[in-house]
Amino acid sequence: MDFLRPYSINVPEQEIQYLKQKLSLTRFPDELDEAAWSYGAPLADVKRLVSHWRDSFDWKSQESQLNKLPQFTTAINIENLGTWMSILYTKRVKSRKPFHLSFVMASDQVAGPGSFIEVAKILKPLAKGSTNAPAFHVIAPSLPNFGFSEGVKKKGFGLEQYAETCHKLMLSLGYSEYVTQGGDWGFYITRTMGRLFPDNCKVSHINLIVALQHIVTPYSERERVGLSRTMRFNNEDSGYMFEQGTKPQTLGYSLHDSPVGLLAWIFEKLHDWTDNYPWTDDEILTWISIYWFSRAGPAASLRIYYEAKHDQSHSRVKTTQWISHVKLGVAYLPREIIIAPKAWARCLGPVIYQSESDTGGHFCSWEKPNIIIDDLRSMLGNDGVAYRSIRGRSGYDKVDSRL
Repeated sequence: MDFLRPYSINVPEQEIQYLKQKLSLTRFPDELDEAAWSYGAPLADVKRLVSHWRDSFDWKSQESQLNKLPQFTTAINIENLGTWMSILYTKRVKSRKPFHLSFVMASDQVAGPGSFIEVAKILKPLAKGSTNAPAFHVIAPSLPNFGFSEGVKKKGFGLEQYAETCHKLMLSLGYSEYVTQGGDWGFYITRTMGRLFPDNCKVSHINLIVALQHIVTPYSERERVGLSRTMRFNNEDSGYMFEQGTKPQTLGYSLHDSPVGLLAWIFEKLHDWTDNYPWTDDEILTWISIYWFSRAGPAASLRIYYEAKHDQSHSRVKTTQWISHVKLGVAYLPREIIIAPKAWARCLGPVIYQSESDTGGHFCSWEKPNIIIDDLRSMLGNDGVAYRSIRGRSGYDKVDSRL
């Protein structure tokens, strides 16, 4: 059976008109004077975005741009479900360079605000390669419950199942060894891939660091500022995690039925978690529309929080512990939501590469794509510290010809 097919996004016109109808019936709450962002997404901003979404936003134009990315669907058999139920939406850029490295990115696309769109700015540069860097084959999955992949219908689809999905995708495309990159939930998924499949996952690069706290002093001024930002996130900005991790179905009714509720839920994160990135209204609405038009619906994207929190095998905790067989590259960004001191990150595994940037936030590959591009090229280039960690490099040319 041929499980791999080209794919194009094509939202039916009746779905677009239904969205506009829902937006036209919106009832807005009031707002305290001078509340600004301290209470959440400001009323004036939400009203502006709703008006644009309803009257002038052109989804079909955005859809056309998304469809310029090579996209495919395939079926992955997840063992604990015992079925080929998971239709995985993927995209990649096939390099024509004579030397390749396979590279799977599961970044903030599985975090709630993000999606597969985040890799759009780094695909071509990585696939093109450079004078002293390899040409990457970039595989960016839209995981089950997200984007245009199929939703999961059974309980227990947690980090190990997401890692299994990515791993089996790579094997199905002919990559027996690969590099991973991740932030947010992508951190947990790529770390889980390294823990479960150390013979295949050779190197990981992460741009969000979650590690067990260690008492190490003194901290640098930058690390003290980072810890202060982390504390603020834990105290003021992390409430969404508790709701999504405990009662995702209750919240799901609101996000599934109300496009304005979904807009405000995601828009707040896009604003608060970036480093003063100049979002356009079209960018914001494209990100949110991917959730509204997603195959499984926006409520499905919440469940990863519940499954990770209630996983009896404690997979989430294990990702913050030492994983010895996977070389690690780390990017430190000043406006990330969680900023760990360097000493903490070095407790995750053999750190062979570190970068420290003066700009950049949570959605780094969208905000500051060159940070990710430069890190991967430096770490995995001909003179890079991880170059010798990849065995059988010539085998990377033996990939599915249908791509």
